Amino acid sequence: MIERKQVEEFLKDVPNALVLDVRSPSEYNHAHIPGAITFPLFSDEERKVVGTAYKQQSRETAIKIGLDYFGPKMRKMVEEVEKLLEGQPKKVLVHCWRGGMRSGGVAWLLDLYGFEVVTLDGGYKAFRNWVLKQFTQDYPLKMVGGYTGSGKTEILKMLQSRAEQMIDIEGLANHKGSALGGINMPPQPSQEMFENLLAFELSKLDKTKPIWIEDESQRIGNRNIPNDFIEKMRQAKLYFLDVPFQKRLTYLVDNYGKLPAEKIVNAILRIKKRLGGLNTKNAINYLVEGEIDKSFAILLSYYDKAYDKALDKHEGQVVKIVAEELDMQKNTNLLLK
Repeated sequence: MIERKQVEEFLKDVPNALVLDVRSPSEYNHAHIPGAITFPLFSDEERKVVGTAYKQQSRETAIKIGLDYFGPKMRKMVEEVEKLLEGQPKKVLVHCWRGGMRSGGVAWLLDLYGFEVVTLDGGYKAFRNWVLKQFTQDYPLKMVGGYTGSGKTEILKMLQSRAEQMIDIEGLANHKGSALGGINMPPQPSQEMFENLLAFELSKLDKTKPIWIEDESQRIGNRNIPNDFIEKMRQAKLYFLDVPFQKRLTYLVDNYGKLPAEKIVNAILRIKKRLGGLNTKNAINYLVEGEIDKSFAILLSYYDKAYDKALDKHEGQVVKIVAEELDMQKNTNLLLK
């Protein structure tokens, strides 16, 4: 018997079951439930044909065309699921866009064969509504703040190693935040997928305990932190690690100085309007001449000023912590005092 579950109950099963997204490949590639694999009932072209028939002819005609596509694939689909579940419990979660005919058809087939099948009531659309609701909830956020080069991401990881709860937003966005933050990083997820990942991570955490998060601007590379959630971040208590300029500059040179010069130049040119013509020219010239520290010092001064402006607008309490060294362990201890 096929079991139908609401999104909250469905998601509880996701970590321990095979999750099949039976939407078309392009739908899946745009965004999907984290942990789901693509298992399309129709190709993109087949979906287009069925959808056109549904709109221009009738539901019955569309179903018949869909069955023409579905029939020859049945055995292969069953065998593929068998292979995916080899040595594991025979439980399968299935969903499409609205929890309609596509997931219904695949669920029927897998149930007929003998798998334990669960479908998502309302489909991926219901999941997206759930995602957006996650950003409106209250969370006991604690912000790790500090100028660029303060090692905030490393400190987050150290906090996690000490059994503290944290979310690495930059990790989810595949971008380190600054102009140089996208160099040699994997492609960023779509905006919708970024939101899915963030909501999924938030849902795993205990809301009765602190959740550490890095102080971010709303835009990370080409992705935006959802409005509802960025407002909560702006109201959270912010622990500002005040690390000396020279220590941070050394850190940036060590971490970014070996990147391809051409990519660094392109990154500098992308912020030319904000950096200013003279600073842009000097930063690039220093880079070309091999004086990376002088080039990065210009960038760091710009980001420090930009951070000060953002800090003035922070609505929550700001706790300044003087950190004389860029020692992640010591600075983590300062945060936890």
